[in-house]
Parts: sequence; C-alpha cells; structure tokens
Amino acid sequence: MYISESEGANFWLSVLTDLNNRGLNDVLIACADNLKDFTEAILSVYPKAQVQKCIVHQIRNSLKYVASKDQKEFMRDLKPIYRATTKELAEDALLVLEEKWGEKYPVVIESWQNNLEELSQYFQYTEPIRKIIYTTNAVEGFHRQVIKVTKTKGAFTSDMALLKLVYLATMNIQKK
Repeated sequence: MYISESEGANFWLSVLTDLNNRGLNDVLIACADNLKDFTEAILSVYPKAQVQKCIVHQIRNSLKYVASKDQKEFMRDLKPIYRATTKELAEDALLVLEEKWGEKYPVVIESWQNNLEELSQYFQYTEPIRKIIYTTNAVEGFHRQVIKVTKTKGAFTSDMALLKLVYLATMNIQKK
C-alpha cells in the first residue's frame, strides 16, 4: 500500500519503480483511470504491460461535453462500443457514433478514437476477466472506504498508527 498526499503520474512512476526494484519484474495488464501521463509512467517501467483505461472514467469525461438533453440518447448510442463482444464490433460502433454525433460533439468522438486502443484491451480476455478490468471502480470503492475512516482522525501519532487503522478498515471492507 502506498500513501501520498497527492496523486499524479510522477507519484505513480515512483511507485512502479519501487515495485520493480523490489522484484516485480513484469506486469501483464494495468488498469488505470485517465490520469494524464499515467500510461507513459506504466510503460516506462513495464514496457510489455497492456494498459486498460477505465471505461467508466471515459464515459464520465465524455458526458461533461454532451448537453444534458442529449445525454440519454448519447449513452444509448455509446453502449454498443463498450458492450461489444469484440474489438472489431467496438470499432464499428464507434464509426456509427461518429456518424451520428461527430459534428455536434467532435471532442468526445476524438477522445474515444484517440483512447480506443487503451479502452479495448479487455476484449482479449474472457467475460469474467473483462468485468474486473474494464473499470477501476472496485479499487476506488476501497479507497473511499479507507478515506471515510481516516479523514475523521485529523492527525496520526505515527505512520504505523495510520497503517494499523488502514489495516483494520481493510479487514472490515473484506467482510462486505
């Protein structure tokens, strides 16, 4: 577990470098949010790793640029991309999305096109594995639970006190 006051690509680069130095020689797949330069940080330490960007983050970021009156319909048209059974079907669905919405929301379409390679790594895996790697929500849910426990404490007498609290929170989270 790594604890930091801020999150950024440089922080994660130091974490990945530390893991590598401690003996983690290879990573098959890294599931990441759309943090700027995170993919580059991963690949600089683990050049053979596949990077799967979080579909949910991509959708949230897309909806920021879609007018509220269009969001339901846009989401309906977006689903065939991330619910496709193959990468080829996802690419076809993206072309259909571009045809319909490309003029109105070019930034959104361009974002999906630019990130498609990293948004579609999960198509190489079976359905049960896909459910685990297409989003970072499980990890973020864990983080929310830990933050909920630690933010009410104000200050800790030592790093060990914080780690003990996080350990106990983890045990409670595992029960759920």
